[in-house]
Amino acid sequence: MNEQIIGIGEMGFVLFILTLITIVIVVLISQIFKSLRARASSMAEIARDEAYRKLAEESILVQRKMAEGQQTIVNDLSEMKARINAIEKILREVG
Repeated sequence: MNEQIIGIGEMGFVLFILTLITIVIVVLISQIFKSLRARASSMAEIARDEAYRKLAEESILVQRKMAEGQQTIVNDLSEMKARINAIEKILREVG
């Protein structure tokens, strides 16, 4: 009878150890998958941030070109205004 109790106790201990090992393996596998998922998500964020940075640089270049174009228009209008004033002055003197 005493040997049966020891046998059951040993089997219980073995089952406990196997259960513990199974739990540890499951936790390790789930953590590995979580870290891989996090790494993939961070790579996607890096790619998205890079795309936003490139878009921002392109928009800055477009804004600079627009500002240069506006300055050219302002200069041309100022020159035209000066010419029109000169023509008006000549017409007043003639007429």
